[in-house]
Amino acid sequence: MATLMHETTRVLVVDDEADVRGLLGAVLARNRVTVTEAASGAEAMTRLGRAEFDVVVIDILLPDHSGLDVLRWARGAEIDTEFVVLTGHADLETAVEAMRLGAYDFVTKPWKNAELLEVVAKAAEKKALRRENSALKEVITRRDGLPRIVGESSEIRSVQSMIARVAASDRPVLIHGESGTGKELVARTIHLRSRRAASPFVSVNCGALPDTLLETELFGHKRGAFSGAIASRVGLFEAADGGTLFLDEIGEMSAAMQVRLLRTLDSGEVRRVGEDRTFHVDVRIVAATAKDLNREASDGRFRWDLFYRVATVVVPVPALRQRPGDIPALVRHFAEALAPTGKPLAFSHDAMDRLVHYSWPGNIRELRNLVERMHILHGNGDVGVLDLPPEFGRRHRVAEPPDLTTLPLHEVERQHVERVLEATGWNKARAARVLEVDVKTLNKKIRDFGINRPA
Repeated sequence: MATLMHETTRVLVVDDEADVRGLLGAVLARNRVTVTEAASGAEAMTRLGRAEFDVVVIDILLPDHSGLDVLRWARGAEIDTEFVVLTGHADLETAVEAMRLGAYDFVTKPWKNAELLEVVAKAAEKKALRRENSALKEVITRRDGLPRIVGESSEIRSVQSMIARVAASDRPVLIHGESGTGKELVARTIHLRSRRAASPFVSVNCGALPDTLLETELFGHKRGAFSGAIASRVGLFEAADGGTLFLDEIGEMSAAMQVRLLRTLDSGEVRRVGEDRTFHVDVRIVAATAKDLNREASDGRFRWDLFYRVATVVVPVPALRQRPGDIPALVRHFAEALAPTGKPLAFSHDAMDRLVHYSWPGNIRELRNLVERMHILHGNGDVGVLDLPPEFGRRHRVAEPPDLTTLPLHEVERQHVERVLEATGWNKARAARVLEVDVKTLNKKIRDFGINRPA
């Protein structure tokens, strides 16, 4: 079982019942953890705003705000902590919602002490690793302060050339590429090479939030505009004024939100939810999508007028399997970031050969995750073939990718889903994470596409 290592591990326990807080605090304190208590959502938000915690253990049902409300607030306020949610109803739907909002895990009341300690320990370990390796939260910057796009392949040089050209302009840009290919890095590089570099770069994932939350996230809201609006909030359009607003996964935006966004782009003005007055903003839009928006518009799922507004220039980002020659450089890049003052992790020739010939359904995100995992397990040692996860257990050369321009969109999606399932050994939970969908959606796609698991 993972152990909570030292007194500097700080846990905030949030529950309206004093005896529950006391019991949780006693269990954690016996494992050399510094515990702080809060009896309500408001008190939890106050404490999180004033001090840093490694883990928050929070009940779903609180007298003023739910645990999910506190979790949403913390993510919006960029509070860097891990959440472990307590639920007394074995409510799977609520637990899934908490995980979707970024909770590390959930524990059902009445809990088992060993299970609780294991979950909290792993959450604290994740926070500690993120703190220790903060350089991996963003791609390493060069001495000139610009993000580094690693690679020398012709595919990546083409991307760099496109970035240099579009950065000089102020027109909207659409970045197209599979999940995990580094679309946000491309967006940040465009921003930092533009005249807006000294102004904010603000990002939002349009597919991660329901309409009501996305609307307040983009446009802000007035105090009292809806239940839970305890204070007025500036939206991301206002926060990005003078700079760049990055709309990730814009293809997931609902029809209603597309209309609202188009109105703002056309007028240059935003109106907070619950207010009548408008604010003028000067924002450059950089959007990203894994979908073919041209096809989406043709099928009526994306507005043509919005497509023309955001896709003045399209920057295609290649999948990692399309530039395998860059994999050794990327591995060194991530390994050196994990050991900035010591010897970096090294992969044997045979192990590197397996990486180069792997299909990488999760692209660079999956590669970085692998390097991080190997660093945790092997430190600054050497990684051999036998140390690699099971999906790398047999050498398999990736076939040349088909000419996707000759295939309909549904066939491209079917092939990609099938490749991810094969690469993950039909582990649906892992495949769903790579595809950034839930397992229910993945199962529906498997049925709709008629994909059969090999014998």
